Amino acid sequence: MEILLSICLGIGLSAACGFRVFVPLLVMNIAALSGHLHLVHGFEWLGSYPALIAFSVATCLEIAGYYIPWLDHLLDTMATPAAVIAGTIASASVIGDMSPFLKWTLAAIAGGGSAGLIQGTTVVLRGASTATTAGLANPVVATAELAGATTLSLVALVAPLLAVLAIAGLLFVLIRKVLRRANRTQPASIRANTA
Repeated sequence: MEILLSICLGIGLSAACGFRVFVPLLVMNIAALSGHLHLVHGFEWLGSYPALIAFSVATCLEIAGYYIPWLDHLLDTMATPAAVIAGTIASASVIGDMSPFLKWTLAAIAGGGSAGLIQGTTVVLRGASTATTAGLANPVVATAELAGATTLSLVALVAPLLAVLAIAGLLFVLIRKVLRRANRTQPASIRANTA
């Protein structure tokens, strides 16, 4: 059961990296420094005071950058690979008691994958926001992403299974919307043949 909870914790923190790269790492750092999170061997540096300073500065810069209209799109292009890497590290840092090959495979696929899915969704959302509101709604999107990163990080620490269920529900709703939209944009002749 402990390994399942650590995997769920890793996936929850990784998905939060998809909203904001550094917020979950800062939350992990604070939780580790306060004794509420145990990091596996080799990742103790995530719970150090130098990491606290680095993650605090990076988090402030990342949050501020998403409120600058032209910079938010530049950050999105850089944040996508960074989110996958951060998600992989976040997962690997809490998953213990398994072979290194299995641990890193799981961290890359489940952790990096969930971070990449969430990050990809936020990029599409920001693009739609820019296209429909000329970027005027982007600060609202940025605030929602920040709230998502913070909330999901905290929920993952407190109730890892709940965090994974919330991620699954979010992905279900998003995929359903995408499929509905794709179905509406198909010509009527194609829809009739698929029905």
